[in-house]
Amino acid sequence: MPNSQIRIYTQKEQGEEWLRRYRGCLPVFACVLGFTETGLIPGISAAGRTPEDRKYTACADAEFLYYGPEHKAQYPLPPLAAGASPVLISRAVFESLKIPVHLFNAGLSQPPAVPVIDLGGTAAKCLSSGAAMENTTVYHLFKQGLLWGERLAANNQHKYVILGECVVGGTTTALAILTGLGIDAAGKVNSSHPICNHAQKWALVQAGLEKMRGSREQACRERSRTGAGGARGENFTLSSSSLVNPLQLVAAVGDPMQVVVAGMAIAASRSCGVMLAGGTQMLAVYALISAIAQTYALSWQPQEVVVGTTRWVAEDPTGATVDLALSLEKASLIKSGRIPPLLATHLSFADSRYPQLRAYEQGFVKEGMGAGAACIAAHLSQNWQQNQLLAAIEAQLERLSTASH
Repeated sequence: MPNSQIRIYTQKEQGEEWLRRYRGCLPVFACVLGFTETGLIPGISAAGRTPEDRKYTACADAEFLYYGPEHKAQYPLPPLAAGASPVLISRAVFESLKIPVHLFNAGLSQPPAVPVIDLGGTAAKCLSSGAAMENTTVYHLFKQGLLWGERLAANNQHKYVILGECVVGGTTTALAILTGLGIDAAGKVNSSHPICNHAQKWALVQAGLEKMRGSREQACRERSRTGAGGARGENFTLSSSSLVNPLQLVAAVGDPMQVVVAGMAIAASRSCGVMLAGGTQMLAVYALISAIAQTYALSWQPQEVVVGTTRWVAEDPTGATVDLALSLEKASLIKSGRIPPLLATHLSFADSRYPQLRAYEQGFVKEGMGAGAACIAAHLSQNWQQNQLLAAIEAQLERLSTASH
C-alpha cells in the first residue's frame, strides 16, 4: 500500500480520500511563529531546558529550518533535558524535497534572525491573566491569516498547504481554547514532557477562564455597542448570539499563532487542501476555525482540512489525542458536522544510532515545527519509507554535530 507509513485515526474515509487527492503533490509549508509568557512558567514545557532558553526556541527553530545545520546561528537550538528539536525532522524533508518554506512572525518577543513575514502581532501575556492579548490585535491577526491563506493557496490549486507552528507553551493555550469552546479537553492534551503535566496546565487554564468570565459582562456590553466583539471599526458581523466569541476567547487565553493559522486555513480551504501540522495545538485551531466560521458566517471547506502529526502524539499514553479529536463533535460551536481526519506518520527512532532521537520513543519532544506533517508529505509525494526518513534526519543531526565542533 503506497501510504502504509501514514495511519488515519479518525474520519478514515475522509482521510483516505484526502490522501488520494493529494498523492504525488508537493505542498508549500507555512510556519507561524508566536510567543506566550505561559511558556516561561517553570516546568510548563520541555522545549528548552530553562525559561530563559525557551524565550528563544521559536527563533532558533526558524533559523535552523531556514538556513540548516552549517549556519552559524544567532539563536542556536536550545539545550533540552532529552531529545533533539523536531526542526531536524522538518528540515530533513523540506531540504531533500525542495518544499517551499514561508515563515510568519505572528507575535514574538524579539525579531528572529531569518527572513520572515511580520504580521504585526504581539507576544501574548500568560493565559492565567485572562487578558493575553488586545482584542484589536487578535482581529488584526485573523484578517492577516485570511489574507495570507488566500495568497498561499492562489498559486497552489490542486495541491495543498501545510500550516505549522512554533509556540512554546502552546499545548496549554490549546487546552484553554478547547475548554473555552466547551470541549472536554482536561487530561487529554499532549506536552513535550514524557509524562504530561496535566494538573499544572489545568490550574492555569482555570485561572485564565475565571478571569475572562469575570469581565464577560463588560465585554458583552462592548460587543453590543460596536457589533464587532469589542473592536471598533472591524467588519466582522456576528451571525449568532453565542455566549463565547471565539476571537475574544483567543484574546483572553490564547496565543497569536492560533488565530493566524485559523484564518489561513479558512481561506486556503476554499481552493486547495490544508494540513494542520501538529497535535493538540492544531486540534484546538480546528475547533477555533469551526467556531469562527459559525460565529461570523464565513465560508470554508471542512473536507479539505486534515490534521497531521506524529505517532508519538497520536498514541501518547499520557494524553488522549484521538479521544480529544472525537470530542470536537460534541462542541456546540462546531456546526460543520465534521471532525477532522487525524493522520500520523509512523516514523520510528527505535533503531536510530543517536540517543537524542531514541529519546522520542520515551515520550520526549514528540512534535513541533511541522515535523509529523513533513514526514506525511514525504510519504505522500515520494513514497519515502522509514529507512529514507531516518537516514535524512540522522544526516541533519550529524551535520549539526560536525558544525558545532
